[in-house]
Amino acid sequence: MTEPETPTTDHAVGEPLAGEPSAGEPSAGEPSAGEPSAGEPSAGEPSAMPTSRLETFSDGVFAIAATLLILDVHAAGSGRLGTTLLHSWPSYAAYAVSFVTIGIIWINHHTVFAQIERVNHVFLIVNVVFLMLVAFIPFPTALVASHLRGGGLQAAALVYGANLTSTAVCFNGLWFYASRHGRLLRADANRRVVSGISRSYLPGPVIYLVATLVALASPQAAVAMFAAITLFYVLESSLFGRSGS
Repeated sequence: MTEPETPTTDHAVGEPLAGEPSAGEPSAGEPSAGEPSAGEPSAGEPSAMPTSRLETFSDGVFAIAATLLILDVHAAGSGRLGTTLLHSWPSYAAYAVSFVTIGIIWINHHTVFAQIERVNHVFLIVNVVFLMLVAFIPFPTALVASHLRGGGLQAAALVYGANLTSTAVCFNGLWFYASRHGRLLRADANRRVVSGISRSYLPGPVIYLVATLVALASPQAAVAMFAAITLFYVLESSLFGRSGS
């Protein structure tokens, strides 16, 4: 009676079969060592982090800046209360324009973060400078309110315009740094929305700069332009939000 023959193999013991990954090699679909996985920054990019803490901090600064505006609204002068309240209309007007301006900036900031997945050190620094400019808005607002009917309005309007122009420039830098080549955007970010945001933000610095320069010739006209710009952005934000929904 003959013994059954042991089947022979063409590979040595311990070697992987054809089509099987060897020890230490990634399986199909797994990134190789040193290769970034989807959603991770590529080599050379600053390390990224989630946005939650930055959004919370930013919302706090916006809330404080908007609240500080009311501190300069008061009934100035003496006499009958009704007359005094009517006489204080510049404070009401300046408060309303700046409060709505801060509100629009906050809405746009929220729109930006809806498209951003992560932030890095550079983005954090730019955002801090941007928030510093937002927190400064109550100061030139008080200057405009106190000089709207007297001397010194030109200087007040120039400071107000410089503040808002700088804020618009910084906000554009914030967005375009994040959106360039999708650097910090979500993987599923809507390209049409991203393009629409870019188009709507670009004119901001130019519009505010023009209004600021107008103050050199007519500070009253410049103040009226600042109010008109605020109204324009209210309408633009409403229309963009409706078309993007």
